[in-house]
Amino acid sequence: MPQTLPSLRLTGATILRDGALQDRSVAFAEGRITRGPLPEVDLTGYLVLPGIIDLHGDAFERHMAPRPTAPFPLATGLRATDRDAAANGITTAWLAQSWSWEGGHRSPDFALSLLDALEAYRADHALTDLRVQIRCETHTAETEARLLDAVRRYGIDYVVFNNHLDETAQMMEGGREDLLIAARKAGRSLQDHMKILQDAKRQAREVPRYLCRLAEQFDGMGVTYGSHDDPDGETRETFSMIGAKICEFPTARSAAALARAVGDPILMGAPNVVRGGSQSGNIAAVELIRAGLCDALVSDYYYPALHQAAFALADSGLLPLPAAWDMISARPAEILRLPDRGRLQPGLRADMVVINQQTRAIEATISGGRITHLAGEAAHRFTALPQRTAMAAE
Repeated sequence: MPQTLPSLRLTGATILRDGALQDRSVAFAEGRITRGPLPEVDLTGYLVLPGIIDLHGDAFERHMAPRPTAPFPLATGLRATDRDAAANGITTAWLAQSWSWEGGHRSPDFALSLLDALEAYRADHALTDLRVQIRCETHTAETEARLLDAVRRYGIDYVVFNNHLDETAQMMEGGREDLLIAARKAGRSLQDHMKILQDAKRQAREVPRYLCRLAEQFDGMGVTYGSHDDPDGETRETFSMIGAKICEFPTARSAAALARAVGDPILMGAPNVVRGGSQSGNIAAVELIRAGLCDALVSDYYYPALHQAAFALADSGLLPLPAAWDMISARPAEILRLPDRGRLQPGLRADMVVINQQTRAIEATISGGRITHLAGEAAHRFTALPQRTAMAAE
């Protein structure tokens, strides 16, 4: 990453500051939001909002393998993911990578390959603060030592538990076609895939002890952890009791209600908001937001949905825009304990999004004081800056 970062004051825009939209300027230098006179960029007609923090996104999978049988080099996929995130206003992102008996791109082997590739890419090339969230399948007790080693070695700070075993077992009961597709994605024969499924099912008695051991280790390492797709309040309560506090994508209101009762953060997918419901038939995110049962939104499978969801909530009158935007900036920062971002305050990391007020298109993203995306009329205004500065000097 270049050592010299721009020092600029953005003027004329409406910015989100202290929970309200205000007509004022915001400046940044050396990667931080600051005060004082600096070269100015006139952004009249734009919104300047805090950078988006995405706690769970698997859109990167399409960049790694645009088709199941057409994988690309991991470095190529990470570069495309990075630019996709930046173009959609994301300044910090967790890539939701499975650690599962399911195999293929959801296997521990692939997870470790991704972590290696990200470590190399991040050192010199990353525009966005890219991290990895491990989605740990509950029936993977035999990988315990390997998982803990990976968390330590790569500094993983976020893990969620999920259980796809029942879903796969239903495939077996419903017919062989879906199971055959899953086996092919994993690079296995149907017979081998069914054997691995049966082996996973036999771990059922060991799973509670396995999860408790992981929870104890995660607590010692300062890892934030939670659960994914809780189907009911009982499941959420069980996870909460072992310390898995984040309730990610509850599939029923009862799970979200239990999470709220015990103070656990609740995450839902932004595409669910934008599309007006869950693509898999689960509870609608808007229903939970209306009931006060959702704290933050995540990209899930589609990065553009994050800022679109914030505007959709504001347009519907469900939330004012500052509160809706907090669901993709300030609240995620609080949930993952990132006090240096999520707000536009002096001294914090310079993460911000420049949005055309008329079109609502993201035309610039600034991550850690570095311009990571620039397009449209905003690009002309930023690139005209050297000419204006030179004229003023004369």
